[in-house]
Amino acid sequence: MSALPSEPSVSPQGAPLRRLGLYDTWWTVTAAALAACLGLSACAWISTHLRVDAALHTVALFAHLASLVLGFGAVLVADYWALLWLTGRSTLHDALTGTARLHVPIWAGLAGLVASGVMLEPDLGSAPTRIKLGLVLALTLNGLQAGLLNRRMTQRSTTALTPRLLAWGAATALVSQACWWGAVIIGFRNSQH
Repeated sequence: MSALPSEPSVSPQGAPLRRLGLYDTWWTVTAAALAACLGLSACAWISTHLRVDAALHTVALFAHLASLVLGFGAVLVADYWALLWLTGRSTLHDALTGTARLHVPIWAGLAGLVASGVMLEPDLGSAPTRIKLGLVLALTLNGLQAGLLNRRMTQRSTTALTPRLLAWGAATALVSQACWWGAVIIGFRNSQH
C-alpha cells in the first residue's frame, strides 16, 4: 500500500505554514541555550574520565587548532562585514547576508574546539581552565542570541536600524571578541605549561 502525500499545512488565511526555526523566538533560542549548557557540561565530565594516548592527543591538538582557524576566522570575517557596512563600503543587506552565511563555519569551528578539547585532558581544577570554559559557554550563548539578532536586523534591513538594534549588535560583537580572544590567550598559556 502506498502512502498518499500529505497536504502542506496552511494558515487560516491560506498561506503555507513554516516550521519554527532556531532563531525565530527567544523561546527557541533559550531551549537551544539549555541544550548547549547540558552538552558543554557533559563534555567537561567526559574529559575527566577519558584517557588519551600520545598519538590521539596529537590528532586532537591538530583538530583543535584547525577548528580555531575555522571558527574564529569566520567570526573575524563576520566582523569585517560589519566594518564594511559601518564605513559605507557595503550595504546593510550585503553585510547581514554575508554574516548569516558564516554561521555554519562558526558553529562547526566551535563544535570542533569543544570536541577536540575533550581529548586534550584539560585540568578542570585550574582557575584559568575554568575561566576558559566559562568563556566558551558565554561564547556559545552569545552566538545563539546573535542568530536571533541577525534575523531581526535582516527583517529591518530595508529601513534604518533602531538604536536598540545597533547597541545590541555592538554588544554582541564585543562579547564575541572578548570571549574568543580570552579563550585563545588562556589556551596558549595553558599549552606552555
